[in-house]
Amino acid sequence: VGAPTCLAFNVGCITSCACGYIGMKVAVYANVRTAHEAWLDLQRGFNVALRAGSVMGFCLVSLGVFVLFGLLVLFRGVLFSPDAAVAEDLYEALAGYGLGGSSIALFGRVGGGIYTKAADVGADLSGKNEFGIDEDDPRNPACIADNVGDNVGDVAGMGADLFGSFAESTCAAFVIAGSSYKVADGIAGNYPATLFPLLMSSVGIIVGLVTMMVVGCFYKVNEVSKIESALKGVLNISTVLQTPAVIGLAYYVLPAKFALDEKFDNVTPEKCIASVLLGLWSGLVIGYATEYYTSHTYRPVREISETQRVSAATGIIYGLALGYLSCIVPTICIGITVAVAHTVAGMYGVALGALGMLGTVTMGLAIDVYGPISDNAGGIAEMSKLGADVRRKTDALDAAGNTTAAIGKGFAIGSAALVSLALFGAFTVRAKIESVDILDPWTFTGLLYGAMMPYAFSAMTMKSVGIAANDMVEECMRQLKLIFEGSAKPDYERCIAISTDASLREMIAPGALVIISPLAGGVLFGKNCTAGMLSGALVSGVQLAVSMSNSGGAWDNAKKYIESGGLGPEHAKGSNAHKAAVIGDTVGDPLKDTSGPSLNIVVKLSAIMSLVFGSVIADYSGPTGGPFWLK
Repeated sequence: VGAPTCLAFNVGCITSCACGYIGMKVAVYANVRTAHEAWLDLQRGFNVALRAGSVMGFCLVSLGVFVLFGLLVLFRGVLFSPDAAVAEDLYEALAGYGLGGSSIALFGRVGGGIYTKAADVGADLSGKNEFGIDEDDPRNPACIADNVGDNVGDVAGMGADLFGSFAESTCAAFVIAGSSYKVADGIAGNYPATLFPLLMSSVGIIVGLVTMMVVGCFYKVNEVSKIESALKGVLNISTVLQTPAVIGLAYYVLPAKFALDEKFDNVTPEKCIASVLLGLWSGLVIGYATEYYTSHTYRPVREISETQRVSAATGIIYGLALGYLSCIVPTICIGITVAVAHTVAGMYGVALGALGMLGTVTMGLAIDVYGPISDNAGGIAEMSKLGADVRRKTDALDAAGNTTAAIGKGFAIGSAALVSLALFGAFTVRAKIESVDILDPWTFTGLLYGAMMPYAFSAMTMKSVGIAANDMVEECMRQLKLIFEGSAKPDYERCIAISTDASLREMIAPGALVIISPLAGGVLFGKNCTAGMLSGALVSGVQLAVSMSNSGGAWDNAKKYIESGGLGPEHAKGSNAHKAAVIGDTVGDPLKDTSGPSLNIVVKLSAIMSLVFGSVIADYSGPTGGPFWLK
């Protein structure tokens, strides 16, 4: 850890902040335009929301690629020698860029999640359940904080999360490739070939542009039922176009044969292509599986709605079961990708698999950011009293946005798993760990602690949302009584202040847990303990993140299915079934928008921290990888 690493870290932080700022700025401008265009025509409203979302995707990947390449040129030309023997140190210093991106993602995801859900839960409980008004009703004091929170958590938070994944997977591929200078035909000696991970992301930008130009030709949104298929079409087209683009790029850039280490000394472009395409198509499969479990078009969510005619408790039980069940397909996809990619190209193949899953991140972010834009457009339509027809259109756009947001979270979680494993491989290279033995007592101790970390982190973040939501409900209830008496007007700024203060205060402890744990474990108990900790956090964190995100998304869309009249007019808005659905949605809010998505950061940030400080952890380890103080 030196000046180059610190420089890369600061640049990563600034770039991540810039991406989030631009995304939020565009989303705010697009909210009102989407509401206006939906007033005129459904297709026009859809187009504005999707194109605004694509700005975030293109901005994030373009800035990320450009800045990372600029750092690489600076390091090779000024701070390091371009000699292949120095490549390992160069790329290890460059890993600070990924750490910077993930550090901002931690605050964006956790802080943004606490902010938005405190406002959302407060608006729901006080407005809907107590006074029978909508959360977007201008009389609801928390409505503005709720709309602001959508931009903070779902736009800036998701953008920072995926930016961190992109930066970390690229840096992991660089670190693993840089260590190959020790073997004959190592890829580290071929500078253009080492840029293959970065070039893949660059090609993804072009694929995204083509997708946005042609998607309107294949999918027309002239009625509500076609919104979801058009959004899925964006993913379908981009995945299909990315496939030949990756194949052509690999044959053009990579040598016919190269080595990564003594074991993987005969890696070919075909093996790299297989790793990338497995990640790319696994991402699409995970997206479709997520849609099945979170869209009210399909049976699982409708089952939840039907149980909510009985009580809120039965709906919550069904939702929890759905979340656990939804882990199966993503786990199988990630497992197959890891097994094949590692077999053909080692940890470098795993890093390429992660980049493959992120190959369509421009379009993945486009359909994800589309969600909060449509949600806020509905809020603006309600506050502006544009009429029931406009609200019906924005609600339809928003319902599809809930599903695409869940799909985006599926992508983020899947890529986080692969990125974390790739970073783990890079850490073992830097800390000089030959193998991770679960029978080693320090490794197993770290494994248990690492498996506990996601649960402790989730408990902290969920409790934080509960504390902030309690304050919000109390404030809203106090104001609403005066508002309905006609003696006061809504004080929106007071509710915004409650969310802001809570998000800044409550994210300190979870952040400290993730940042300090791998370093403290490595320094006090050796590198084997850190290796076990990373393994445990990855395995338990991915399962917990998938189940939480999908349970929350399913409860949300079960509520929207009831509101749309799916159970019949006798169970529409205001009925007992709807009140039960609101309770389920409220329980699911911190799961799907705070704790679940934030677990991506737990597995990634702990891994990148270990990588950046890998040499320090190795220095404080004993000869067998245990504590230095154990003789």
